[in-house]
Amino acid sequence: MLRWYVIHTKWAGETVAESNLQRQGYEVYLPRLQQTVRRRRRLQERIVPLFPRYLFLRLNEGSQVLGPVRSTTGVTSVVRFGSSYATVPDQLIRALQARADPETGLHCMPPPALPAPGSAIKIAEGPFDGLEGVFECESGENRAVVLLNMLGRNTRVQVPIDYLLPDLAVSGCK
Repeated sequence: MLRWYVIHTKWAGETVAESNLQRQGYEVYLPRLQQTVRRRRRLQERIVPLFPRYLFLRLNEGSQVLGPVRSTTGVTSVVRFGSSYATVPDQLIRALQARADPETGLHCMPPPALPAPGSAIKIAEGPFDGLEGVFECESGENRAVVLLNMLGRNTRVQVPIDYLLPDLAVSGCK
């Protein structure tokens, strides 16, 4: 009987575990995500695991065993709930595979939602780093208009959208 198991990997060891398990003849699925990150004031595209430190392994219970998986380089353990191994339904793996881009195999995350006009924000980078303000509106591609209280009056400034963070202290979220 074929079943999907959840494998816990070492930190940043998903691809090492994936290649070593495939070399041993196991079917492995490691869903990946294309992600935009800011490094040294530049946006860069990275490919990262959709579920950091986890991958899925399909095992034929009649002819394969999990013993060698636990000692594979890159693998920390097989996920368990008590004394039984965690299994994932085939439908879930098929649904994950269906949501991936057919050409690249990568998953895409939608861009983060913009704050509602009038909501409190905090600026996380740039010349206004650390200042709190009020989101007013989107201004062109990847820019926003923010109201900052400067010298006793509200001043409109334009900043890149990815510099904005919701101000959790002001909005009441913890």
